[in-house]
Amino acid sequence: MGAGVAQCFAQAGRPVVVVDPHEAARRDGAARLRSGMRLRRLLGGGGDTSPADAAPVEFSAELGDLAQASFVVECAREREPLKEEILRELDRVCGPDTILASCTSAIPIARLASFTGRPDRVIGTHFMNPAPVKDAVEVACSARTSEETLRRTRDLLAAIGKKPVVVGDGPGFVTNRVLMLTINEAAAVLDQGTADAETVDRVFRECFGHPMGPLRTGDLIGLDTVVDTLDVLRTHTGDARFRPYPLLAGLVADGRVGRKAGRGFHSYPQSPLVARGETSHG
Repeated sequence: MGAGVAQCFAQAGRPVVVVDPHEAARRDGAARLRSGMRLRRLLGGGGDTSPADAAPVEFSAELGDLAQASFVVECAREREPLKEEILRELDRVCGPDTILASCTSAIPIARLASFTGRPDRVIGTHFMNPAPVKDAVEVACSARTSEETLRRTRDLLAAIGKKPVVVGDGPGFVTNRVLMLTINEAAAVLDQGTADAETVDRVFRECFGHPMGPLRTGDLIGLDTVVDTLDVLRTHTGDARFRPYPLLAGLVADGRVGRKAGRGFHSYPQSPLVARGETSHG
């Protein structure tokens, strides 16, 4: 997700610094960023922007290299202790006017803001997956997010060609409060033999007009991310409905985490990241 968000800003002419402590992740992220920009141009979605024309993207291992940033998007895994560690450090190294935005898909913004000394400048920017393809961004505000922070966030997203959809705070916001439960229940329907995976997804495509069914959506998000998100939702709501269904948890335990692994609810021999414009929430 981080590389995709970086691409969104860079191809809109905004210089970007991407921070990841792992060298392999930085190397892979840089390669995916270059590939994503080339693909965007070939598909006609990037206008005249090419990798050579885009704003520079610097990859770093140090959060301190974000000290001059005016807007930071945190894209760590959906693990609250990890996000807490990162946000506390960002609060320390970034300037007092810097907005700290989180790409969290489930953790309440008020909770994340509590890890900083600037709760008025913490906001949720839930980019959809894949970020360069999806125009909408779910923008979540806590009760303490300031109007100025919201204004700056909306203006910046609009400037890079995104459409902010502003929602209130709460576990999973709107997207994943509904979507994760749908994926979990679709796994139950599959396991109980009501329909096979292709039929489950076909019902959602042909009966409801969805571009993708819930099982392929889960595969695209990554079933490991789905399980992480369900765990966050169960923790913050106390609702047992968000307990990952055994079939879903078992697929993750077996390494069948979706498209990126070539196997999930469905099989993907070539494991494409994006096929025929298929996209999902992340």
